[in-house]
Amino acid sequence: MRPVSPVAVLGAECICAAGPTLDTCMESMLQGGHGPASPTLFACEQPEPFPVFEAADFTPGPGEDKYSRTVQLLLHTTRMAFAKAGITPDALEGLRVGVCIGTSVGASLNFLDYYKRQKQNGDLELAAIHTYVRSNPATALARRYGFTGPAQAVVNACSSGTDAIGMGAAWVRQNLCDLVVAGGADELSEISYNGFARLMITSPEQCRPFDKNRKGLNLGEGAGVLLLASERTVAKLRGSVPAQVLGYGTCSDAHHLTAPHPEAFGLERAVNDALAQSGLGCGDIGFINVHGTGTANNDPVEGFLLKKLFKDTPFVATKGYTGHTLGAAGAMEAVLTVAGLEQGILPACHGFSETDPNIGLAPVARATKTSARFALSQSLAFGGNNSAIVLKRGDA
Repeated sequence: MRPVSPVAVLGAECICAAGPTLDTCMESMLQGGHGPASPTLFACEQPEPFPVFEAADFTPGPGEDKYSRTVQLLLHTTRMAFAKAGITPDALEGLRVGVCIGTSVGASLNFLDYYKRQKQNGDLELAAIHTYVRSNPATALARRYGFTGPAQAVVNACSSGTDAIGMGAAWVRQNLCDLVVAGGADELSEISYNGFARLMITSPEQCRPFDKNRKGLNLGEGAGVLLLASERTVAKLRGSVPAQVLGYGTCSDAHHLTAPHPEAFGLERAVNDALAQSGLGCGDIGFINVHGTGTANNDPVEGFLLKKLFKDTPFVATKGYTGHTLGAAGAMEAVLTVAGLEQGILPACHGFSETDPNIGLAPVARATKTSARFALSQSLAFGGNNSAIVLKRGDA
C-alpha cells in the first residue's frame, strides 16, 4: 500500500459526559473527571442499576426538538466545531460539503416508547415514528445546513466513528468533496443498556480499562466531529490546521460475533494499513488512544498488539471519562487524540490502578506531557471489525 496525501483537520469538537465542548472535556479530564451515575434518561428495570455516563447539559438549537437526541448531540457538536474554526455558513456557499457520520443506537434503537405504548393500549400516535424517520444523523445534518455533497451514515458497531472519518478523508482525497463533516454520534438507549447487561460485560461500578480488577464497561453517549478539508478549501477559508488525517485502515477478524481475535489479527492488519497509508513506521507513533473498554476480552487483545508493535509507546484509554459511546466512540477518541497532539498533554487513565499481569502493560496513569508529532487512534467492534486512523499534529 502506498502513502496517500494528508487531509487537513480545520476543526475538532465533541460533547460527552466530561463536558459540552472539547475544551471543557479536556479540562475536566486533566483534573480527574468524574464517575458514572444511575441512568436518568430512561427507567431502569435492572435489579441493580448499572451506572452510565450521560452527556453534559447542552441546549438544542431552534427547531431541533423534532430530531432524536442522537441528532441533537451531533448538531450541537457540529455547530461548536464550525464556531471554533471560525467558519460561518456563508463561507461554505459554493463548496461541495459532504457528511459522513457513524452511529449505532441512532440508526435503529430510539423509538422504544412508541412500541411500549402500542403494546399497552394500542396508541397509534405517529410523532415518534416521524422523529425517527427524519433522524438519520447524516441526512439530518446535511439538510439542516443545506449541504449538497454526499451524505452517508456508517453503521458498523463500535468502529463506526473511526470508519466515518476514514471514509470522509477519502472523499476529500478523491476530490468528491471540498469539506466533509466526519464523525459519530449516539445517545443512551434502554435497549442497548439491557443488551449489554445481558451480555454480562457491563460494570456495576466505574470502569477500569486495562486494570487487573476490571469488571466491564460503562455505557455513555455523545458526539464527535472533525472538519476535513482539501488544501484549496483551507486556503479559501483561511483556516488554521490543528491536525491532519494521514492514514486509515480497517479489517475484519472473521472470528466471533462479539469477541475480537485473541491474537489481534484484524486489528494488526488495520493498524499496519493505516501506517502504510501514512508512510510511517511503528516507531514514529508518539502515543495511542486505545479502544480500552475495560472488558475481559478487549483489553488483552489490544495489549497483545501493543506489546508486539508498540511496546514502549504511551497509550491512553479515555472511556473512564466518557463511557463507551458505541457508534460515536471512535470519533470522540479521534477528537481527543487531536487535542492531545495540539495541547501536548495526555490525561490519566481514569479507573486504572493496578497492572494486569496477563496484559503486562499499563496506560498513562497520570496527566503526562507529550511532544508527539503523530498519534494512532484505534477501535474494535462487534462483528469483528477493527479500524485505525493516524493523525498528525498540525505544525509538524
